[in-house]
Amino acid sequence: MFKKKDIFFRTLEEMADTLVVACEYFGENVSKLQDVSAFAKQMKNYETQCDKYTHTILTELNKTFITPIEREDIMALTKSLDDVLDGIEACASRFEMYQIKEHDEYISLFADNIVRCSHQIKKAIYLLTQKKLLAMREPNIAINELENQADDLLRVSITSLFSNVTDPIELIKRKEIYERLEQTTDYCEDVANTLESIIMRNS
Repeated sequence: MFKKKDIFFRTLEEMADTLVVACEYFGENVSKLQDVSAFAKQMKNYETQCDKYTHTILTELNKTFITPIEREDIMALTKSLDDVLDGIEACASRFEMYQIKEHDEYISLFADNIVRCSHQIKKAIYLLTQKKLLAMREPNIAINELENQADDLLRVSITSLFSNVTDPIELIKRKEIYERLEQTTDYCEDVANTLESIIMRNS
């Protein structure tokens, strides 16, 4: 008889799965935005789904005495995962608000970075739920490296923006989107940092 997977670990896996699907949807559609309203609506659906998982975990924490890892670690990890999805959804909403439909190579590069981060996050979460704590270090390092690349990309993209875009309104729109995308990679790094603290506490 196999033991049923803990509700906390199962829900964290579901959050990680949703994060990957949402980031891949963002990455696939951000370069071909015919209908920005449909794009933003679908991203909001993913964000709402992640909020439901967050609610499940908070509800279970309030009624569960013994948890698989420290309660504050579950809380911190849940919040950091939710922050990533909130970040990418906030980016998508700006495409609708600003009616941005033209392809932008830097946005595509940021999106690719975030997709890769999401896969590393999912890998780390599944290692956590399998109690393979030390193995989590590999995806954590990969996330940190991707965040560093996003920092570099932000500098390059904003330099290019101020060199090539003369319309001040367009410049403001693009700059905010670049910064929000880079901030989303910061949220990914927060997930890695939270996982690193879990490794230190439990190994």
